[in-house]
Amino acid sequence: MYQYKHETIVEADAESTFAWFEHEGSFRRLMPPWEVAEEVRADESLEVGSQRVFRFPMGPIKMTWVAEHTGYEPPHFFSDTMVKGPFWSWNHDHHLVEENGITRVVDEVTYQVPFGPFGNLVDRVLGGRLVRRRLSQMFTARELRLQRDMGQHAKFSEIQRKRILVAGSSGMIGTQLIAFLDTGGHDVWRLVRRPVKEGAKELQWNPSAGILDVSKLEGFDAIIHLGGEGIGDKRWSKKRKKMIRDSRVDSTSLLSEVISNLRQKPEVFILASAIGWYGDRGDEELDEESDSGEGFLPSICEDWESAASQVKDCGVRTIFLRSGIVLSGTGGALGKMLLPFKMGAGGPMGGGKQWMSWISLDDEIYAIHHLLMSKRSRGVYNLTAPSPSRQKTFAKTLGKVLGRPAFAPLPGFIVRILFGEMGVKLTLESQKALPTRLIEDGYEFLHPNLEVALTDTLGAWRDI
Repeated sequence: MYQYKHETIVEADAESTFAWFEHEGSFRRLMPPWEVAEEVRADESLEVGSQRVFRFPMGPIKMTWVAEHTGYEPPHFFSDTMVKGPFWSWNHDHHLVEENGITRVVDEVTYQVPFGPFGNLVDRVLGGRLVRRRLSQMFTARELRLQRDMGQHAKFSEIQRKRILVAGSSGMIGTQLIAFLDTGGHDVWRLVRRPVKEGAKELQWNPSAGILDVSKLEGFDAIIHLGGEGIGDKRWSKKRKKMIRDSRVDSTSLLSEVISNLRQKPEVFILASAIGWYGDRGDEELDEESDSGEGFLPSICEDWESAASQVKDCGVRTIFLRSGIVLSGTGGALGKMLLPFKMGAGGPMGGGKQWMSWISLDDEIYAIHHLLMSKRSRGVYNLTAPSPSRQKTFAKTLGKVLGRPAFAPLPGFIVRILFGEMGVKLTLESQKALPTRLIEDGYEFLHPNLEVALTDTLGAWRDI
């Protein structure tokens, strides 16, 4: 048997900290940000007998982990054991010790490595380094998420919790946003296209057919629309470009119309957009007052934002999120870069002089929360870090974080051959977008620095 211990200091009392763990969203927020994990089921409590089930890739297969809670003494203790999973055995105790309003969360894990005696032999030969380093990475990520999430929620603790409806909840941003809002005590619902799950906080709509029951939207304090076909998922054909446009514009028009006809309108409507609004602008510094560019992406963003005009005109506080490249180890642009960079085949694309306006996933989530809770916030916001990077510098920094060379060039004509117009627009065009209004509204970035953002995102800390 092996033992592992980790301590986290949280600037909150034990009751508040325990309540954070009790929310269903805590499970997703505690998952390391580089782990591609699928949540299968999460019971609504930590009480004895409740379970949380998730799947994650292990080589070519998916491994299922079933954790069952075996101890529950709020607000100071809960525990779980692995019923099914990759370890021979796994028991995890969580102790919450409060002193002078500060809580020390002590994680104690007792585990047996896979494959029994053979696994023990291999682990001893390797000095126990592989498993212990993996555990150190995981619990460092858990520590940072817990501390940061609690800190963000504390900033608005005096404001009443909101009833929130989110469209586009299954995407990279939506999944984390819902989990974060849930841990803050908000009543979060999903607007989904598939049939609703029994007992789930879900409402169904069909934006392509113009179907949305007006009565179901009554009583929400906030409505957030993040949905739309993935821009970088496939090569662009005429059909694909139409799907990208229609999935955004039609759904926003439908929501806008329905919201404008509600008897009890929401206090705020938040709509995802993108810095694609600005087009290819070279070295020009772009803030929220900059004009739109020319081409496919600027035209989509213009139509997309214009589709919310009815909501804005009827007096609802309306926010447009012009997001940059959102850094996540499990998806988006960074997710696609990781394999070649880990193999030492990464480097500048098309010369590397183009600007990349990026933002960490946690800053994206926290910025949306900030705008949601700040009543004075309205209008357009660039959701980008204050230090955009040239693509060549981005590649060099990613290589440094991964400990890999990053000098293999990818000429622009190869990008066009491999990915067509989509690749050119998303990787070779330049946008130096700055978060001017977000900073003016008082948001403080967690990750203003690219290297720190990539290190946190990928769990590449050197001192653990």
